[in-house]
Amino acid sequence: MDDISLTPLGIVILGLLAERPMHPYEMYQLASVRRGDQLVKIKPGSLYHTVGRLEQQTLLASIGTDREGNRPERTTYEITASGRAALEHQLREMLAVPVREYPRLPLALAEMHNLTAATACEMLRIRIGHLDATIADFDRTDCQPQAVEKPRIFTVGGDYVRAMTIAEREWLSALVTEIETGELPWLSQELLDRHVGFASPGTPTKD
Repeated sequence: MDDISLTPLGIVILGLLAERPMHPYEMYQLASVRRGDQLVKIKPGSLYHTVGRLEQQTLLASIGTDREGNRPERTTYEITASGRAALEHQLREMLAVPVREYPRLPLALAEMHNLTAATACEMLRIRIGHLDATIADFDRTDCQPQAVEKPRIFTVGGDYVRAMTIAEREWLSALVTEIETGELPWLSQELLDRHVGFASPGTPTKD
């Protein structure tokens, strides 16, 4: 199974089918209830496409179709032995091995001195507003009454995202305060002159 690399959506689909057989629309509904859409971008079209690709790879198989009223036929799928092995292999690797993913925010923070301090703080406050909205959405989802209680083992991934979002919001808020109070000096020619030795090897510097 080492040669099969599952996409995030493929992992979600196989993970659901590892519990029991189901049809794609049921997968979509269940993944949304379990916060899967906060971990992976899930759209019905992409889900159906991924199901088809996994079937071609013999990682899942159809076991029959049914129809309710005038609705289109729905095909029910189950995970295969190969699919379960691929899922388990991918999960072991993802849990154990850190991967440098190069997100955009650290790069933007490293280069924000190319903006004015006021502009950087303004942009960060806008980002903090978006984070506040995301946190509120998490809280609103958690407060909604559920027809069936969600075992935490199914939502721990979403719990992690919520915790990281809160941590990012708090860290950025503290950074804005540092910039606005001058505790974090902004880039200036004086700062460059005083720290000329900070340039990387091979970078031209003043004598």
